[in-house]
Amino acid sequence: MDNLFIQKTRKGLGLSKSFVSRKLDLSRSTYDKVERGTKSLTYNQLEQLASLFNMPVDNLIKKEEYVTKINIIKDKDEGIKNEMRINVPQKNIKKMKEVLLYILIKVGNKPNVGETVINKLLYFIDFDYYEKYGKQLTGSTYIKNHFGPTPCELKQVVEQMSKDKEILILTNKVFDFQQKKYIPLREPNLEYLNAQEFVHINEVLARLSNKNAKEISEYSHGDIPWRMFKDGEKIDYESVFYRDDNYSVKEYDDELDSNTKKGKIKKQII
Repeated sequence: MDNLFIQKTRKGLGLSKSFVSRKLDLSRSTYDKVERGTKSLTYNQLEQLASLFNMPVDNLIKKEEYVTKINIIKDKDEGIKNEMRINVPQKNIKKMKEVLLYILIKVGNKPNVGETVINKLLYFIDFDYYEKYGKQLTGSTYIKNHFGPTPCELKQVVEQMSKDKEILILTNKVFDFQQKKYIPLREPNLEYLNAQEFVHINEVLARLSNKNAKEISEYSHGDIPWRMFKDGEKIDYESVFYRDDNYSVKEYDDELDSNTKKGKIKKQII
């Protein structure tokens, strides 16, 4: 077992040591020893860690990155007994770059649009699209933090784009706060997006891009996917099907299904 691979994977997913140690039922000091390579995990703990990292345990043991996992989930909310929804969280880094550039070209020059607003715009683009169409747009992994949902891959993507001179990162002071802005240095490659995705992204930008960092963060805190999970936890895309009417972007025809969904929401967030 390679302690550096564990550390790299944890950081890549944006998970804290405290969060991982709690999930493995270890003290923080004991988990520190795991990442320093002075303590080994049991096989059961490796299985737990692999599940947390969203990869098979063999990949964790062999130090092999894993970007695709298929979960087959019964679609009870839609009232379908035999049909299954396939949830494939595919990390499409190239597509994420082009989506980010498209957002920056469209609304990046607005004074309110900094790093925080970009994070939340990407969240609503991805989760609204999944609710509407039942499939991924960028496939990014989002975790819950104090300021709202955050895409784990964005930091790595932005750093690489900065090195490749695709964006310029600027830090400005807005009132008493530091605002990080991304300036596009090239046009997005629109071949990565289809017409349906264009329409969807533009709808989200029209609806939310005028909110400042505080407003859009507070708005994201009202969304059921953010409310269902604890700080540091990964937000499951399937949670969009528990949204209430204030956030849902899909038209549900069956009133009974809608009422059933609302009942489940209460149980999840009480």
